[in-house]
Amino acid sequence: MAEHDADNATWLPELVDRIVAGYQADDRMHHLDAIFLPTRNGAIEIIELFRRLIFPGFFDDQKLTTATARFHVGDLINTLHGLLYDQIRQALRYDKNRLGACDAADDGDNDCDVRAVRITRELLDRICEIRHVLATDVQAAFDGDPASTATDENIFCYPGIDAIFTYRIAHELYRMNVPLLPRIMSEYAHGNTGIDIHPGAQIGEFFFIDHGTGVVIGETTQIGKHVKIYQGVTLGALSTKGGQAWRGRKRHPTIEDDVTIYGGAIILGGNTVIGQGCTIGGSVFLTTSVPPNHTVSMKRGQLDIKERKQRAKTTTQQEQLDFSV
Repeated sequence: MAEHDADNATWLPELVDRIVAGYQADDRMHHLDAIFLPTRNGAIEIIELFRRLIFPGFFDDQKLTTATARFHVGDLINTLHGLLYDQIRQALRYDKNRLGACDAADDGDNDCDVRAVRITRELLDRICEIRHVLATDVQAAFDGDPASTATDENIFCYPGIDAIFTYRIAHELYRMNVPLLPRIMSEYAHGNTGIDIHPGAQIGEFFFIDHGTGVVIGETTQIGKHVKIYQGVTLGALSTKGGQAWRGRKRHPTIEDDVTIYGGAIILGGNTVIGQGCTIGGSVFLTTSVPPNHTVSMKRGQLDIKERKQRAKTTTQQEQLDFSV
């Protein structure tokens, strides 16, 4: 045991030194000596506070009544305001520091502070509008799924509603050019639901994702109103060869109003437009546009149903005796 302890006394410090040296050798995977960074826990707390504000009475630990609603909202807004400001401020300063426009040791950047105040107020001012749009999404989920017994069930249980709710919040922050924070939020929803919606996507009212697992919606996707998609659908880029050279360009498809896309369909490309009223069948692979009011499906193969040949049964000696009795 003493020999083991002596060996560790040498080995452990050497291991620590190697790991720390690795930090310094590759600056892509550390964030040392910088005080500006939003936190994952802070972003998640913001989402959960918004959830309680937007769906009052559903996700609170205590019973909420009409008489207590005003106090409840005031308390949530007060908490949310402080947390939002802090996380947005950190994100803005992180981005400025990353671009070399400020000193990491300088905590007195008035420009970022002023922008954080403005963005925080603008986002909170839009709560009523966000609630309106989410109400249409909840209604679309109920109307589009005969398995749903009430809109309460959609809010409580449907991963599509969870993912869309988070997207609606993250999209507002993305639209106001807040770095990092929208992606942290969208990946939180992705981990919980299996639905990956980039906060940069533009999605209209009455949007419904049925089942949802494996859905991918890319950054420059545009989706109209009354669109319904099923599990495993990908609205992606035709090619990302060239990587960062594609930044800022339209890479993902446009889906017009009243389109239904069934499970496993893959639609790729920034020039691909699915026209109003189209139905895209399951497992379809599309890289070209479809005119309005068309149906796209895979050509059905001919089913070949054959009876299996069964082995002749060998009669055992005991079965022969039983049969002869």
